[in-house]
Amino acid sequence: QVQLVESGGGLAQAGGSLRVSCAASGRFFSNFFIAWFRQGPGKERDFVAAINWSGAITYYADSVKGRFTISRDNAKNTVYLQMNTLKPEDTAVYYCAATNKQYGFDFRSLQSYDYWGQGTQVTVSS
Repeated sequence: QVQLVESGGGLAQAGGSLRVSCAASGRFFSNFFIAWFRQGPGKERDFVAAINWSGAITYYADSVKGRFTISRDNAKNTVYLQMNTLKPEDTAVYYCAATNKQYGFDFRSLQSYDYWGQGTQVTVSS
């Protein structure tokens, strides 16, 4: 069992930066594949970024590639999403999600994940 808690959301201006964190409780965090999703007002929840168990492999949605960086610190049971050059369209609730699968699944699909956090609001003003 893994419990996920997001933090670090808030208000930023366009062009600014924010870092959101996902802290996990439970055993064997380093075995989990972690992803960030986001859900804007009136929109579906979409894939943002993902990272494998070691942190050596990362994936990004085209809309955030080159601006966002996902990383993890397994000693602290935490995954981070550094968001730079923020745009108003990045405004959303950001969720982290975890699965103990490492391959053979669609990491962009909501259904691939077994554990979810409650989300943290990120608002980008123009």
